[in-house]
Amino acid sequence: MNKTVRLSVGEAIVRFLDNQYVSFDGKEEKFVEGVFTIFGHGCVLGIGEALAMGKHSLKVYQGKNEQGMAHVAASYAKQNNRRKIIPCISSIGPGAANMVTAAACATVNNVPLLLFPGDAFASRRPDPVLQQVEQSYCPMTTTNDAYRAVTKYFDRITRPEVLESALYNAIRVLTDPAETGAVCIALPQDVQGEVYDFPAYMFEKKVTRIARRVASEDELKDAESAIRAAKYPLVVVGGGARYSEAGEAISEFCSEFNVPFAETQAGKSTLKASGSYYLGGLGVTGNACANSIAAKADLIIGLGTRFSDFTTSSKTLFAGAKQVVTINTSLFHANKLRAVSAVGDVKVNLETLTARLTGYKSAYKDEIADAQKAWGKEMARLTSIEYSDDLVPEVKNMTATTLKDFREASGAELAQTTALGIIRETIPADAIIVGASGSLPGCLQRMWTTDSLYSYNMEYGYSCMGYEIAGALGSKLASPDKEVYAMAGDGSYLMLHSEMVTAVQEGKKINVLLFDNGGFGCINNLQMGKGIASLATEFRYGAEANTPFVPVDYAMSARAYGFEAYTAHTPEELRAAIKASLASEKCTLIDIKVLPKTMTDGYEGGWWQTGLTYAPRNDKQRAALDELKGYIGK
Repeated sequence: MNKTVRLSVGEAIVRFLDNQYVSFDGKEEKFVEGVFTIFGHGCVLGIGEALAMGKHSLKVYQGKNEQGMAHVAASYAKQNNRRKIIPCISSIGPGAANMVTAAACATVNNVPLLLFPGDAFASRRPDPVLQQVEQSYCPMTTTNDAYRAVTKYFDRITRPEVLESALYNAIRVLTDPAETGAVCIALPQDVQGEVYDFPAYMFEKKVTRIARRVASEDELKDAESAIRAAKYPLVVVGGGARYSEAGEAISEFCSEFNVPFAETQAGKSTLKASGSYYLGGLGVTGNACANSIAAKADLIIGLGTRFSDFTTSSKTLFAGAKQVVTINTSLFHANKLRAVSAVGDVKVNLETLTARLTGYKSAYKDEIADAQKAWGKEMARLTSIEYSDDLVPEVKNMTATTLKDFREASGAELAQTTALGIIRETIPADAIIVGASGSLPGCLQRMWTTDSLYSYNMEYGYSCMGYEIAGALGSKLASPDKEVYAMAGDGSYLMLHSEMVTAVQEGKKINVLLFDNGGFGCINNLQMGKGIASLATEFRYGAEANTPFVPVDYAMSARAYGFEAYTAHTPEELRAAIKASLASEKCTLIDIKVLPKTMTDGYEGGWWQTGLTYAPRNDKQRAALDELKGYIGK
């Protein structure tokens, strides 16, 4: 007969998590070392009691916003290449609802995130309990049912007996490279405190092996045939290649067969950018180098990519390719674009293909070097733009009024692309940068290069404003010896920056590079670029763009949280601020005043399908509609 241990549900969860390990390539690591929580009445007296009073070795972090703490946890998992997690615990109602966005973010990006939101009473005796959403059509429905749409696994612990199955299923999904994402286990308040005789084996050390799945012989044979038939193949490095740690295998493949590689946002920093086959980011936010080669390619080799619309330029960038080959652990993603698919781990299967392709060479001659050289010239231009009144006709959608109004409010003299060049030159070569939304992901995918593996943490599957600063803390928790920089616009900063306080509280130095361009600059570009008047996208007095900009001293707000903070209006001030921040042991923020609309613009091949009015009011709207019809044939 199995031995049992009498525990509350809350303590059983804590002990179970404390004994979970993973093994990858023979290296064993503890899967859970800590938890994040914001206590409320839906969790503090249940699982919260177990964390405060029970036996365990888990470190408890105090979040400041439930969405923010879950972003910290997701970033931590990503920085650990998905082999460590920080579960997040919240109260019911708004606390639970706040984590739904973070759950969607993790699921879209296939990053493991374990959530324990409090829930209404399973007994229903005190219904409606404080913060409970009542539904007359179904009394079992609560706020947590919103998680069903944004998680890879959802469960509700209505009885203690359910817990064992739920926890093992959670670990199964969280450690599955093909299916990982957010997992939600909803915890009714009364059940958290109930006592049960759980099997003792639940609390013994459990090692889950993360296996490298090998594709079938037929799949590999088909992939080999497709590659051998290609003259101009192009490798696309996605996030799955990063989590497979396939950088060396990709580098060997490209060198052996004379094949260039481009990268998605999730794939950047999987291998060194200094290699002779490196093209950079491709697609909507791609550079001219990668997109020009992609247009010529007759075969696309997708390694661990889910082929989002930004990667494929809304399925127009690869129009010349006769075939797509994929290696992906996910059958769902592997079969996209009618691909010849090899379902399995990127590293092991690419190594197998390399051995099988002996004698193959692509037909590229000078095309790769020529594209790299041309992009090098463009990079030199982007990083040397200086302020002058002549910027107005040179910059898309820039008006003299916009330039004058923002300079009067902020004193800005820096172009965003010039600022990025200065940052790249000045921060440590192995620094980790974190971003998510606005114009910065486009600039960074085009302009950022690094030879430091896994130093680029961009959340662009969901492009979630507010991930940046929380994500920087997650990366710092995972890599405490590295300098970590959050790349955030002023819009994202205002959206969510509460985990700055958590960073100070934990003594974890993060650096926030805040690009203040007076509003939601990326969306203002999209708005005005399609012929729509500027409305509610600039931070002016009122929603319409006919008033002064609102001047905001972001450095002052950071100082109030305990950060050292600086303001930079010019290149000289930015260099000085970065050097000062590097010399500091405290968290830092640099309020970088950048001129509106001085971010990178789209390059050839980077078309993006957006929703447009079919009743155009002006020439710009008509041109946008004509362009759309030209691409989709309507």
